[in-house]
Amino acid sequence: MPPDDQAKIRGADAPRQVPSRTARLAPGLYVVATPIGNLSDITLRALDTLAAADLVLCEDTRVTRKLLERYSVKASLMAYHDHNADTVRPRVLAKLAEGAAIALVSDAGTPLVSDPGYKLVAAALQAGQRVFPVPGASAVLAALVAAGLPSDRFLFNGYLPAKSGQRRARIEELAAIPATLILYETGPRLAASLADLAAILGGRPASVCRELTKLFEETRRGTLAELAAHYATAGRPKGEIVIVIGPPEQRAPDAGDLDARLAAALARASLKDAVASVTAETGLKRKQVYARALALAGKVTKR
Repeated sequence: MPPDDQAKIRGADAPRQVPSRTARLAPGLYVVATPIGNLSDITLRALDTLAAADLVLCEDTRVTRKLLERYSVKASLMAYHDHNADTVRPRVLAKLAEGAAIALVSDAGTPLVSDPGYKLVAAALQAGQRVFPVPGASAVLAALVAAGLPSDRFLFNGYLPAKSGQRRARIEELAAIPATLILYETGPRLAASLADLAAILGGRPASVCRELTKLFEETRRGTLAELAAHYATAGRPKGEIVIVIGPPEQRAPDAGDLDARLAAALARASLKDAVASVTAETGLKRKQVYARALALAGKVTKR
């Protein structure tokens, strides 16, 4: 979250004093979620962790310092981002080896989501260090619950490629996934990405969530084509953007299609795995798919 956005955030008023309950942290790496906009979304555990940590790693120390000042939390800060991660990571691992408790935060939301933190977590685990999740705000989940789309199964795919050809190829890969899709996008690329999504995914319902939890929060819903048309004329929106797209409609296959799917699955997998695969693909009841698979397997055996 850029520093100049702080003034636009709901709840960005005078600093607040939080009663200290801070105890000594166990050695290890603490992955701490921070607000995606509204500073009141910080958790009490996150504040305690940041106050007690020997070191806090942040994307931008200016952004994290403003959050800490809001709650009168003092901490030792060090920048950790894409441009310095390779050189800073060994120093962090050395401190962990000495028994330090180190917190990792991003500018906004949960670390490791579209940022370099996963490399540090992987390296810490490989070195035998403990990693503690300190959960909290996430733009992915905030957008999902506001979209009004199925939430029982979803896939987060980060940012689509910037170039149209590569972007369309990625969308083609995502097209058959039977789940709600969640994507990040930038304002300058939003209209073009929505146009490519509409061309390939058709009339799926979707939402564009912008500036979540901030003063100018907006969630616009419609079909992909409707959203593409709106942003093609409305101009580039400002702020952080999340696109949520409904899953493909599952149409029950006819008998011939079901047999073809099962025959292909049985050729490469056991009967049990073939039934599971085709059941997931079609949305049919497992009992129905299993009965048909047994019949086909009998035919194959008799041959």
